[in-house]
Amino acid sequence: MNIQINLKKQLGQIKRMNATGQAPMINGLGYKSFEPFHLLSDISVPYVRLHDVGGLFGGNCYVDIPNIFRNFDADENDPENYDFAFTDAYISALVRNGLKPYYRLGVTIENNAEIKSYHIDPPKDYEKWARICEHIIAHYNEGWADGFHYDIEYWEIWNEPDDSQWRISQMWNGTAEDYYRLYDVASKHLKAKFPNIKIGGYAASGFYAVTLALAGKEINEHQQYYMDFFHGFMKYIKAHNSPIDFFSFHSYSNPKNLLIHANYLDEQLKAYGYGHIERHLNEWNPPSRTVRASGAHSAEVAAIMLGSQNSSLDMLMIYDARLEQGAYNAFFAPSASGIELGHAYYAFAAFAILQKLGNQVELHCDTEEVYALCASNGENHALMISNISGTAQEIHMEGVDLTNARWHILDDRRLLSWSAPLDTIQNNTVLLIEF
Repeated sequence: MNIQINLKKQLGQIKRMNATGQAPMINGLGYKSFEPFHLLSDISVPYVRLHDVGGLFGGNCYVDIPNIFRNFDADENDPENYDFAFTDAYISALVRNGLKPYYRLGVTIENNAEIKSYHIDPPKDYEKWARICEHIIAHYNEGWADGFHYDIEYWEIWNEPDDSQWRISQMWNGTAEDYYRLYDVASKHLKAKFPNIKIGGYAASGFYAVTLALAGKEINEHQQYYMDFFHGFMKYIKAHNSPIDFFSFHSYSNPKNLLIHANYLDEQLKAYGYGHIERHLNEWNPPSRTVRASGAHSAEVAAIMLGSQNSSLDMLMIYDARLEQGAYNAFFAPSASGIELGHAYYAFAAFAILQKLGNQVELHCDTEEVYALCASNGENHALMISNISGTAQEIHMEGVDLTNARWHILDDRRLLSWSAPLDTIQNNTVLLIEF
């Protein structure tokens, strides 16, 4: 493994590859439920996406439109018809901890929709739904209804509306065209009312068909539907001149395939004339998530953050930072002694060191599936390496003096622990070198 670094050549800012979905909340403790939020600010997480907050149906209290505006037939202009209490407490705790909210306007996934669905039908009045969203934004950004001035920047319209047609939907019971029209109505209304916020969507389920086709594998019906939905959406918003400031999508693939998905999106946005908008991968967690407390998971997580810095992506949000045992919960697990920090948490802690230094500098690595990134503030520097190549790699470094460097290692046994200088990096290992 040969790495060449040119500290004199800056390539731009280290991007926001270390945002998360949700925050670690302990339900049932009142305001103390939000005390673990500091665990995210401790590792400099910039944004927290508000989707699936509070458990099933958003805990019947948090974030979701039906939880805040409980009677759709009520007067949307009357503050008395809104229940902001729990969402106020959640967002206020985020802000106190220096975490910026990224608000999903819509509903939580209904995993048991095959029995009965409650909130995933298209709104019966799209214009009224948009006005309800308007009042939620006004509450948090303009002080409406005894609200706040939080200046929340990102507002996402729904989540995975392409989750339909091929099975009992868990997110959207309407057609693709139903969603396109909802996005058009809501984005135009909200952008007219709040020209300084960023509106986007649609949290696409993924571009897995692209990598399946490259591998010569069969593309099944639902993966094809994801693709058809995407192209239909892009054509619709272009034809209707619907505002869009960012496009969001999801990928639970390995680092190599995930970056292929990001590149495909970049090519398609440019082809449709939207090359200028932000690209957000706001749900991701690699296949190794099933063995969360492992060097393999932290190495894949690190590889995705490091590799994405050199892609067209503007922000990543891992799914997610809840305090649960499920396979998608990336960082934490409750334990008898408190909260157990998982391996991926330390990958984020290492990336935060690069982000604080600010500037990416030129780096070349000649080995596939070794991901590396170097950051500098002009005086201090840090290099982060993740090896998921399948084999140990000898380290050959050019362009930097590591004589007095501080080495840290993250693997199965060590959680970003101090290390003596190494001449080899093992597979499924992350190194952070400060010099």
